[in-house]
Amino acid sequence: MHRIRVWDLPIRLFHWALVGAVALSYYTMKTPGAPFVFPVEIHARAGLVVLGLLLFRWGWALAGSRHARVWHFLYRPRAMLNYLRSLRRGSLPPYAGHNPLGGLAVLVMLVSLSVQALSGLFLSDDIFFQAPLYDRVAAGTSDALRTLHHWNGQLLIVLIGLHLVALLFHRLKGERLVGAMVHGTKRLDARPLDVADESPVRDAARPGRAAALMLVAVAAVAWLWRL
Repeated sequence: MHRIRVWDLPIRLFHWALVGAVALSYYTMKTPGAPFVFPVEIHARAGLVVLGLLLFRWGWALAGSRHARVWHFLYRPRAMLNYLRSLRRGSLPPYAGHNPLGGLAVLVMLVSLSVQALSGLFLSDDIFFQAPLYDRVAAGTSDALRTLHHWNGQLLIVLIGLHLVALLFHRLKGERLVGAMVHGTKRLDARPLDVADESPVRDAARPGRAAALMLVAVAAVAWLWRL
């Protein structure tokens, strides 16, 4: 049994905060929104939180720990094809971080969430609510962004559904991805293909970078919140 420390504390906090913010955003748009009096306002605030979290995550994808970096979890097309062939044979190649398909899915999810959060900054319901940057663009641009926001939202629902299916599939194969995102450690039967050694991820290795990224994200959200 190989026990690998994979997900650092910033990534785990980001992940669960994002789950909560996206769930709240979805709830306030797809339901009556009770107990909120103006659910569209809560939806917008949740969107700002999502945007702040994404600002941090994109920064951490460049300056964070090993498995959080974008160039670590993106693979060449050949690696993705080989992983697909392995799945067809019924095997699950061991990866400490994201596997080749999972890494691609993470990138697509982050891009789609970013599009959703950014496009939402320019919208209005033409009655009670105006997003912080609605007045900064022409009406036609806002209408185009509204359409993008709607259809990208539908794409996000599909992506989240596929993510949940993938979690279930891996759990049936014996890989507990949810637990690893809680405590940060993976237990694998074989040495992972994406780790040359079994040295742990150090949560405190880059506290200055994490704090700086968090401050930038909080400052950006606070500025938009007050507009």
